[in-house]
Amino acid sequence: MTDEVGVVTGDLTVATTVQAADGLAAVTLQYTGAEEWYTLTGSPVDVPAEGLQHLHDTVLDKIRGGGGARAPR
Repeated sequence: MTDEVGVVTGDLTVATTVQAADGLAAVTLQYTGAEEWYTLTGSPVDVPAEGLQHLHDTVLDKIRGGGGARAPR
């Protein structure tokens, strides 16, 4: 689920990055090979104690599970 266009499906690229201004993690995605990035609904989120990679892996699991995945809280 994205803020801009709703549900997206297919071959996606997902990026999870820390925002310099507030230290929150932004989760964005795009159709692989496309130029436009979309915000995963619920992003930005706090970086968990387990780290950014753990958050990214959690996001990937949620997206692969389908059902209009949102950023974890």
